[in-house]
Amino acid sequence: QVRLVESGGGLVQPGGTLRLSCSASGLTFKNYVMSWYRQAPGKERELVGNINASGTGTNYGDSVKGRFTISRDNAKSTLYLQMNNLKPEDTAVYYCRRALSRDWGQGTQVTVSS
Repeated sequence: QVRLVESGGGLVQPGGTLRLSCSASGLTFKNYVMSWYRQAPGKERELVGNINASGTGTNYGDSVKGRFTISRDNAKSTLYLQMNNLKPEDTAVYYCRRALSRDWGQGTQVTVSS
């Protein structure tokens, strides 16, 4: 049974930074593309970005490009999302997902506010 557990969310001021983690179990983590998504209140869930299985390739949504970085540690079965220069519009619940699957984490809240 696949389990994805996000952590690291919280309240941060505009311009601040946060790093989210997603700990994976029940799958051979190093074999899979992984994704981060987010869902803001009243909006549809949107793709933040993806990382390939080896960690050598990433892609990002336009709204976060240049500010967010996805990485992974396959030895620790952990996915990361480094978020810099946070803006109020980044406020959302952030989810990790095994790409193109039904395997989602429970989400972690990120609130950007002064």
